[in-house]
Amino acid sequence: MYLIGWFSTGRGKGSRDLLTVVQDNIQRGNIDARLSFVFSNREPGEAPGSDLFFELARSYDIPLIHFSSQRFSPQRRRETRSEWRLEYDREVMKRLEGLPQDLCILAGYMLIAGSEMCQKYKMINLHPAPPGGPTGTWQEVIWKLIEGKAQSTGAMMHLVTPELDKGPTVTYYTFPIRGEPFDTHWKEIEGLTIAQIKQHQGENNSLFKLIRRHGLARELPLIIATIKSFSQGKVRIEKSKVVDSSGEAIMGCDLSPQIDRIVEQQGLL
Repeated sequence: MYLIGWFSTGRGKGSRDLLTVVQDNIQRGNIDARLSFVFSNREPGEAPGSDLFFELARSYDIPLIHFSSQRFSPQRRRETRSEWRLEYDREVMKRLEGLPQDLCILAGYMLIAGSEMCQKYKMINLHPAPPGGPTGTWQEVIWKLIEGKAQSTGAMMHLVTPELDKGPTVTYYTFPIRGEPFDTHWKEIEGLTIAQIKQHQGENNSLFKLIRRHGLARELPLIIATIKSFSQGKVRIEKSKVVDSSGEAIMGCDLSPQIDRIVEQQGLL
């Protein structure tokens, strides 16, 4: 059986939804795989969101490993961040010894994996922007989209490298953020700067919330489709490259039409 290691900080509902959808698809037989462990860089009591995430993982009887990055050598982190990251990753890898995995998935994991971890594990990351799009957290991405008056956005699964959100693309989708139902909300912020929007509305801004809702609805089908491709042998990682079943390197598969059909059929929006 194909074994998956799951990395997540577990900050909020989005992280819990991703884990729930994957586990539900596994239990229903839609994915021929098993989650061999869940790892979080937080510990119990560190934040309410991650505590809920831990409860969810335990309810699925998945081995749960947590090791706080916030509490690990804070002075060292301030002094030499690159060396601290390497030292933290080494401690994580020690804790994961003996837990087999064919693929590791970063879904809401708020740390950059260092070079040693990238070499040890085959890792892919969910990033809330398409190839060539903004980097950063999903919140940062949406603010950059609004500030840049973007026409479209999307998300991708990509190979994890030490360079943030720059690894080779595995799968992705795009969707427009113009036209209905977006145009009304763009008009509401005409003449306002990002600073003004953040100050008066923040993440409660209607355009911000709408972009997030449409993106999140598509992220769930994307991660399922990507895991299926790996578990079925259609895609794999060889020598830090993404290849198809014949071993040919691929530059990323656009799943936009497939994702849109799933969103419509399942009424996700």
